[in-house]
Amino acid sequence: MSALFPALAAVADGTSGDVRHRPALCFGDRELTYGALASAAGATAERIAGAGRVAVWATPTLETAVGVVAALLAGVPAVPLNPRTGERELAHIAGDSAPRLVLAGPDDELPPALAGLERIDVRVAGAGDEPVGGGGGLPAEPGPEAPALIVYTSGTTGPPKGAVLPRRAIAATLDALADAWAWTGDDVLVHALPLFHVHGLILGVLGPLRRGGSVRHLGRFSAEGVGRELGAGGTMLFGVPTMYHRLAEAVGGDRELTRSLAGARLLVSGSAALPVHDHERLFAATGRRVVERYGMTETLMNTSVRVAGEPCPGSVGLPLPGVELRLVEEDGTEITDLDGETVGEIQVRGPNLFTGYLNRPDATAAAFDGDWFRTGDMAVRAPDGQVRIVGRKATDLIKSGGYKIGAGEIENALLEHPQVREAAVTGEPDDDLGERVVAWVVPADPAGPPSGDELADHVAAQLAPHKRPRTVRFLDALPRNDMGKIMKRALHG
Repeated sequence: MSALFPALAAVADGTSGDVRHRPALCFGDRELTYGALASAAGATAERIAGAGRVAVWATPTLETAVGVVAALLAGVPAVPLNPRTGERELAHIAGDSAPRLVLAGPDDELPPALAGLERIDVRVAGAGDEPVGGGGGLPAEPGPEAPALIVYTSGTTGPPKGAVLPRRAIAATLDALADAWAWTGDDVLVHALPLFHVHGLILGVLGPLRRGGSVRHLGRFSAEGVGRELGAGGTMLFGVPTMYHRLAEAVGGDRELTRSLAGARLLVSGSAALPVHDHERLFAATGRRVVERYGMTETLMNTSVRVAGEPCPGSVGLPLPGVELRLVEEDGTEITDLDGETVGEIQVRGPNLFTGYLNRPDATAAAFDGDWFRTGDMAVRAPDGQVRIVGRKATDLIKSGGYKIGAGEIENALLEHPQVREAAVTGEPDDDLGERVVAWVVPADPAGPPSGDELADHVAAQLAPHKRPRTVRFLDALPRNDMGKIMKRALHG
């Protein structure tokens, strides 16, 4: 396998030309060129060489990005840690992954759960445009199956599991996205995603570095920040639906933001489905379609709408190069009729997959059907192969009156109602139907919400009578996690 970061390898061996002076990482007013990144990451890589694993205190800073790059250059698996994780869960992750040491910024205050680990501060101040060793090159990279990152993901039961991501999975996903999005070294990516997860770290930091481009991280999301950075030369924006919802709310009254979004080459949304209502509002204001892609921690990226393809709001596109995807019934029978209506569970296989859960051979075996990974996500496929996610098998597939109903399409229908700001749909036990459809709604005007019957009739008119909510509950806000995903397990009557 070629180097994960060809531009850094070229800087290190002295064949980079002017690449060493090109911006690589920008966090606020702090910036590192490729030469400075090679110097800072190379110095840290020398210090951690030979460590079995390292934890990285993953704040949205230059230090986190440099620390992860250093671990990858040194061939040492890195475990990104969410700084907002509670003590009990953090202690589990540290005990399960058993890192030799923890990388952190000099000013970071680490919690007691990490007190037993040796600490190495990542220093970027004073990094020059020449790599450590005066151009003598970087360490030899391990093979493609060598673990690169161990990313912890929460399941429906039990403590989080560590998904072991090999180097070939990172390379395969980033190269497939480059093909789908025409992503090159001339692109400047803007985002404000956290750096302890696949979206913000692998796609949002390692992606630009693999292409030889640059990333501008906002530190904290704001519509103003997005408009400023896209207007100052940013070409791509990565975000989650909550961010795009806020942008859709803001574009009507912010001409500068509207111009900046209209001038971007590519707008990408991920980590959850982007409501069709927000798709349409952004397109109406800017003339730009938001591209959706589909992936998860264990598989990295599986599908995407192609930048040159036909826009299709609500679709996550086609399988990426190298990825095979199928839908299966509950008994494992493959669904071959691509009618856009038959719901099945997504299974995937390809070079983008993880190698297994750390210390959990039982969970790894249960996650696979032969060499197909069971995603737990439910979808339909159109005759042209386009994939539309309808929800998670555990929380978003509702079996009511003999029908299989995906929560996602009902949520989109609710969001088209002018008096609905946010919506989530779940299923609850029902003596007659098996499960009944329940809508959780944040009204646009809390003082004058629509009636439950009005919303139920609206859904029935948009979709089908059996998909109408039988119960509507109003909330001030929907519970969300750090990535903006709605936590449906927190919704109960």
